Amino acid sequence: MITKKIDDNTVALIPEESDDLFTLRRVMQKGDKVVGDTTRVIKQDKDFSRPDRGERIKIRIALDVEKISVDDVVDRLKVQGIIAESDNEYVTKGSHHSMTLKIGEPITLIKKNWGDIEKKLIFGKKDAGSFLLVAIDTSDCGIGRLTGTHLKLMPNLYSGASGKRYKSKFNVEDFFKDVQGAISSTIREKDEIIIFGPGETKKRLGNFLSDSPSAKGHNIRVIDGIDSSGEDGIYTFIKSDTMKQALAKSKIAKVSAILDEIMLMVNKKINKFSMGFEETAKANEAGAVQSLVFSDKIFENQDEDKVIAFLNHAEGKGVEVYAVDSTTDVGLRISFLGGIVSLLRFALAG
Repeated sequence: MITKKIDDNTVALIPEESDDLFTLRRVMQKGDKVVGDTTRVIKQDKDFSRPDRGERIKIRIALDVEKISVDDVVDRLKVQGIIAESDNEYVTKGSHHSMTLKIGEPITLIKKNWGDIEKKLIFGKKDAGSFLLVAIDTSDCGIGRLTGTHLKLMPNLYSGASGKRYKSKFNVEDFFKDVQGAISSTIREKDEIIIFGPGETKKRLGNFLSDSPSAKGHNIRVIDGIDSSGEDGIYTFIKSDTMKQALAKSKIAKVSAILDEIMLMVNKKINKFSMGFEETAKANEAGAVQSLVFSDKIFENQDEDKVIAFLNHAEGKGVEVYAVDSTTDVGLRISFLGGIVSLLRFALAG
């Protein structure tokens, strides 16, 4: 999450992954104020306007928060409240409204009182780091941006090596220029570029990008061990041991390691783990939880406020808490295991 402290009560921020939206759900409370862009249907008395229908327009409002909830749609947070301020004269102050917070959209959060856990969640957690993943071969190239455990894929690029474009002679540098253009459109400051795929094409692309102004200031690494390109290559890398080694300090590697350790304990019948909300909550009350991972699946079968209170309580006791989403394999696996798992410091009796 990109954050900028405005004053003691106000912070401007941009969620970058589902974890950031879950963090906001854990931080925001009734009585807070959220400033951001939204849409509203406005009925205006204008020539040629339809009297039976209003016009949906984009407005900027300050909303006094009354209720927060995780939306049924993945990667969205719903905030309901009363409009305190608006930049549109047709929007009545004091009327009820709901905002949908999404990944990549900036908001400003104003709280009268920041608790210790809330400060830790917003200001204390280090940037998980983001990576531009490039899976390339002479035929195609897949590009994905990995932030935390959130993966956003771009459409595959195809070289046309066997098509009409290069019917006379295939020049791989023309393809590299297309890849470079796609990278330029999505890369952000401090992104690390990770290149992999079969053969030597990945190394040639790495050298090509090293001399490119668009990649200047970005660390570029060429990784062996992945023999697929395109979108399939991205997914293969995300699930591989190669990823865990190459991105050892990343959030997705840490979460994958936790899940792998739990699966190993399951096979060896070592009871130093928990699965499901009730089991994990019981372990937390006993002070046994070392780290836990949850997905949005947990909110389908449990009271949302109860889950949020539990997560904040666990964080307050020093538990490492990670959220994942369904864009990666690890997020899907956590969902299949009841939406929450944890590693324990010691086994619980019974």
